[in-house]
Amino acid sequence: MVKDASDRNLPMFLVLPFLLLRMLHNQIWISFSRHRTAKGTNRIVDKSIEFEQIDRERNWDDNIIFNGIVFYMVATLKNTADMPIWRTDGVIITILLHVGPVEFLYYWLHRALHHHFLYSRYHSHHHASIVTEPITSVIHPFGEHVAYFLLFAIPMATTFFSGTACIVSFIGYISYIDFMNNMGHCNFELIPNWLFSIFPPLKYLMYTPSFHSLHHTQFRTNYSLFMPLYDYIYDTMDKSTESLYESSLSRQEDSPDVVHLTHLTTPESIYHLRLGFASLASQPHDFKWYFYFMWPLTLWSVMLTWIHGRTILVERNVFKNLKLQTWTVPKFSIQYFAQWQRESINGLIEEAISEAENKGVKVLSLGLQNQAEDLNGNGELYIRRHPLLKVKLVDGSSLAVAIVLNSIPKGAAGIVLGGNLSKVAYSIALALCQAGTKVVAIREHEYKKLKARLNPEARSNLVQSKHCATKVWIVGDGLTEEDQMKASKGTTFIPFSRYPPKKMRKDCFYHHTPSMLAPKHLENLDSCENWLPRRVMSASRVAGILHVLENWNVNECGNMIFNIEKVWQASIHHGFRPLAVTSKA
Repeated sequence: MVKDASDRNLPMFLVLPFLLLRMLHNQIWISFSRHRTAKGTNRIVDKSIEFEQIDRERNWDDNIIFNGIVFYMVATLKNTADMPIWRTDGVIITILLHVGPVEFLYYWLHRALHHHFLYSRYHSHHHASIVTEPITSVIHPFGEHVAYFLLFAIPMATTFFSGTACIVSFIGYISYIDFMNNMGHCNFELIPNWLFSIFPPLKYLMYTPSFHSLHHTQFRTNYSLFMPLYDYIYDTMDKSTESLYESSLSRQEDSPDVVHLTHLTTPESIYHLRLGFASLASQPHDFKWYFYFMWPLTLWSVMLTWIHGRTILVERNVFKNLKLQTWTVPKFSIQYFAQWQRESINGLIEEAISEAENKGVKVLSLGLQNQAEDLNGNGELYIRRHPLLKVKLVDGSSLAVAIVLNSIPKGAAGIVLGGNLSKVAYSIALALCQAGTKVVAIREHEYKKLKARLNPEARSNLVQSKHCATKVWIVGDGLTEEDQMKASKGTTFIPFSRYPPKKMRKDCFYHHTPSMLAPKHLENLDSCENWLPRRVMSASRVAGILHVLENWNVNECGNMIFNIEKVWQASIHHGFRPLAVTSKA
């Protein structure tokens, strides 16, 4: 582009920006689709998406990269510098060739791919996704990618070699393919009925998401590419196409039974949201090297969260007959520690509680700092302000205590308790001291606070010491590197905090924050909760589900602690399992 006008090659220059634009286009569809299907409005298929599908579809950008390589190769074989931006005849030829040969040949290629010989070797990879997402549209074996590229290249190659090609016809045609592919696999209906009422023949010229969704659930119908014309001609139109379209179009937003209210943690955590990058959301939070190069997008995302004034629906799950949702407060962890942000944050949480009340939600569980004692008194602030609330607020403290107690190795004669104390820490100390287990406080002020909370009988098992040989440490936020260095080699650190401790010792073991492994019948779990492994849920999130399953029609917030053994047994009864694996730093 910096050469003389006669040597400039605008088409070649535009290849890379167009590839990036295609990736952005796909990502917008992914985020939009995941948000709409989580809400339930116009959702077509209710079946769940699991981690296996996310892993299989993580290479969705391969198709774009492959196309880019081919475009560059063509541009080097034949000079494209004289290609105009617009040619009317080139645009018309592209449209006619797509409506004619491309749609016709694709229909019969698609039917051939459903023959058992080709299906088992190629096309079954695409159909492994019963519930589709926009990116499912480009998940194929390499052989299929080549076949589709050659098919879609018919209009482009014809105009290119006939000298009628233009930049608009190329970019427009590929953008049309991307748009229709993403729309057809988005799993929610968005084509309004009035379009077909105004122009009835449109049903032969444009498919709908529900039309193609039937192809993924029924397999032997609705083979057409984007124009159902040939399914009508060859009688392969699914008989339930119109009824599914109507029912999907009229479907209302879901009314959840349980809502888990969480928030963003680090600026990069926005990429790990289920609405963000699917491959990152399916992995525990971890800083990636390429995040350094994404700082403009990160900064823009941070600015957007400051402007956005409402919680965001990010995930839906199903557990037995319960409908579960996760809502995110658009605030980062660091903002929760800023005094001047507390009124704004409490306002957002109260709005979320009010919305949950209006939707008929039974339980709203408070995750991470949404239940902070210095923010809202472990959620008690909202109960005092709204004493007539029907929705119950749960912080999961009782289950967190139970998880920590059951993570302590059997036969441990004593434990070290360190970090910022909370009602969870006090309850753990009380339970251990009453059971005859020695509890060692490594800081004097923590020892005094614990002693003041314990009854005289329990105090006999509480001691204060800067050095301790026990290899079990129960820790909270505020545990310093100096504190960790006091631990013996092979010590197991079990956090009672909402955030994991920084792993400073390579010769020690670290448990996850209080959490449990979800049972297999908890559906649509395809993203990780913050730093937790796959299919692992935080104690507060699990506790909200248990309250509804067990019909505990009470709040669990403020200083309230339930019967710890009762909560633990309920979690085991409903299929949740403790995490037995610890990890080294």
